[in-house]
Amino acid sequence: MAGYPIDKIYEEAGFIAYYFHWPHDEIMSMEHRERRKWCEEISRINRSMNEDKPKDNPFDVFNKR
Repeated sequence: MAGYPIDKIYEEAGFIAYYFHWPHDEIMSMEHRERRKWCEEISRINRSMNEDKPKDNPFDVFNKR
């Protein structure tokens, strides 16, 4: 059985750590779904804060508009 790609785990962890400043161990102990949910929430926050800016948001790594 293939696991979740390690590069995606680090991408999610880096994204959460950058924005929320949570410790590595706390982020890495989360289930995948929980990490993804926090990434989506950070992206939503960024979109709402940047509504008046151009639609091309480089911080929205999941491209949800």
